[in-house]
Amino acid sequence: MDRPQLMAIVIAFLVLLLVLMYAGWRARQRRQRTLPAPLAVPPDPGVALGTFDGKYVATTAAGKPLERIAVHGLGFRSTASVTLTDTGVLVQRPGSDDLWIPRAAVLDRRTATWTIDRVVERGGLELIAWDLGGTPLDSYFRLLDPVGFETAFDSLMSRKAV
Repeated sequence: MDRPQLMAIVIAFLVLLLVLMYAGWRARQRRQRTLPAPLAVPPDPGVALGTFDGKYVATTAAGKPLERIAVHGLGFRSTASVTLTDTGVLVQRPGSDDLWIPRAAVLDRRTATWTIDRVVERGGLELIAWDLGGTPLDSYFRLLDPVGFETAFDSLMSRKAV
């Protein structure tokens, strides 16, 4: 076999891989189509307890850090601004609709070391466990000020208990 034929085989193989990746992503979206859309951000999201910049890493099924949610704009990593208010969590991502998690839907916060395509130092990811229409989810963030976030989140959860 000469060089042009080998190149054609390699290119055909790469195109096949891209087609299979796309088909897999579409199949995941079809499987998750029954997941309800997150609530719209209310006109008055409440008093801000803190705003934290960083990266939105992923949203997965609860307890399954390799099962990415691919619907409603939750499937793509991006920069993010997470604002904790007295009524919930507002996640703003460029190029995506804002994500609103009402305080009543917030289940827990903890740290994580890895998810889908991200591995960091121990406790380097902030995980917010929440409920979307009866489906528990975990959203992962890599924030610049994790200590401030944890303090503000504790304040949010103490308001939830009241």
